[in-house]
Amino acid sequence: MTGHVTATDGDQIRIIAMRRPEKKNAITRGMYRAMSDAIDGAQNDPAIRCILITGGPDVFTAGNDLDDFLKDGTSGGSGGSRASDAVAFLHALAHNAKPLIAAVEGIAIGIGTTMLFHCDHVVAGRTATFSTPFIHLGLVPEGGSSLLAPQTMGHQRAFAMLVMGRTLGAEEAREAGFVTTVVAPGEAEAEAGKVAREICALPAEAVAISRKLLKPPPEELTRRIDQEACLFAERLRSEEAIAAFQAFFARRKE
Repeated sequence: MTGHVTATDGDQIRIIAMRRPEKKNAITRGMYRAMSDAIDGAQNDPAIRCILITGGPDVFTAGNDLDDFLKDGTSGGSGGSRASDAVAFLHALAHNAKPLIAAVEGIAIGIGTTMLFHCDHVVAGRTATFSTPFIHLGLVPEGGSSLLAPQTMGHQRAFAMLVMGRTLGAEEAREAGFVTTVVAPGEAEAEAGKVAREICALPAEAVAISRKLLKPPPEELTRRIDQEACLFAERLRSEEAIAAFQAFFARRKE
């Protein structure tokens, strides 16, 4: 694993932890690769019954590393390594056959929110917030969210979050359907561990078959992920997106 991602196994659970607190767990190319490897590596391991993704006690993730975004948007390429690494991670989520749980504290921005639609159970600290500011950056939704979010929360709520960029609190996200349980701040990971152990105690084959029945076919998900990724890469090179990112970095330097 990269130094910014750890994967530890115990009690039939693989815990994938983002550990880049100085950058609010902004996801780098190496982090995408490490998380993809950790998910893919669990698929044929019968000792792993559940996967738990966490960002730690203070923050889930600020989303993609924006320095990579600006480089991709101004390089004239097709989205480059960052895009392929991110898409590989999303494909890993789409093809994952193990129950997937997330523990969310603090901010979950961009892909930090859209990856949650792939999860089977999401535990959030009460002060957690969820936002997808794609349109404000001249971009489009990603992570299969244009398919999964309307299925989960209805078209109107999905439009408000994905297009209008409305931020949701933990209770609002629970009402919308993509957060399962809200707990006191700092307790999300412990509660998620309890949920994982509860799932691990159930008959493994019955869980796997039932989960497959509940989820969209992986092929449908990956088609939408790839469609979004193509449009996302085009938008990164658009005048709207380049101007939005330049304005963002200018504000950050003030």
